[in-house]
Amino acid sequence: MFVISLTYICEMSEVEKHLSSHIEYLNEQYSNGVFLASGRKVPRTGGVILAKAESREVLDLILSDDPFKIHGLANYEVTEFVPSKTSLELEFLKQE
Repeated sequence: MFVISLTYICEMSEVEKHLSSHIEYLNEQYSNGVFLASGRKVPRTGGVILAKAESREVLDLILSDDPFKIHGLANYEVTEFVPSKTSLELEFLKQE
């Protein structure tokens, strides 16, 4: 399991130009079963993605297709963790 924290490194006007293609990218990764949750940071300085990938290397390849990454709009901080305790609704995420 991975938590990806995006931090914008450009003006919001640049982010807005690529937002629709970024949303298409997110939708594709949801369809592929990689992304589990995502959303904006508050204040709007970037976003957060919760992902499940085979490995960090595979995730890095997936992230390289993000239009925000392609156009150099954000920095990406990736944290891997092993969910050992969850709410009932998220039990499917638990790993031993």
